[in-house]
Amino acid sequence: MSMEFDLERKFCRIGGEVSVVDGSVIEGYASLFGACDQGGDVVAVGAYKASLGALAARGGKVKMLWQHDPAQPIGVWDVVREDAKGLYVKGRILADVDKGREAIALIGAGAIDGLSIGYRTKKASKDAGGKRHLQELELWEVSLVTFPMLPEARVGAKGETSGADALRGLAAALEDARGLLMRG
Repeated sequence: MSMEFDLERKFCRIGGEVSVVDGSVIEGYASLFGACDQGGDVVAVGAYKASLGALAARGGKVKMLWQHDPAQPIGVWDVVREDAKGLYVKGRILADVDKGREAIALIGAGAIDGLSIGYRTKKASKDAGGKRHLQELELWEVSLVTFPMLPEARVGAKGETSGADALRGLAAALEDARGLLMRG
């Protein structure tokens, strides 16, 4: 028996400022409050509060997926929280997973630069201009994706330096190790 859910997705651009720590940790904003995305949706402050609270109460976590594919988890989000700016995420891409290594290489090369949220709308309204204001969302997952919907949402640089060079270095090291394994 299959169950149907009204799962929606919002894409957010990571951009050039990728923060990577310890080789595979990424952080930034998966959603920004008050910003109108390319689909005409605006997420309200507090939209994730109930969902994050329910997840925490049952010991659950928001999933980190590759391109919204539930069969391809690529890491874990260690921190998912709302702040005054939006939905902040920080997590680890798992280099022990094939798609994780791929993601690290693609982000490092600049081929992947987006985050996307998978959610179900619990409460929303439309204004006279046709914009949908999302007041309550049930957050299921945050994916690394190719095409973002909200260009302003980005993974931020940690301190003064961008982590993009560190990620490129990790991608090169993984590729070198893969080459050594293939020869051996």
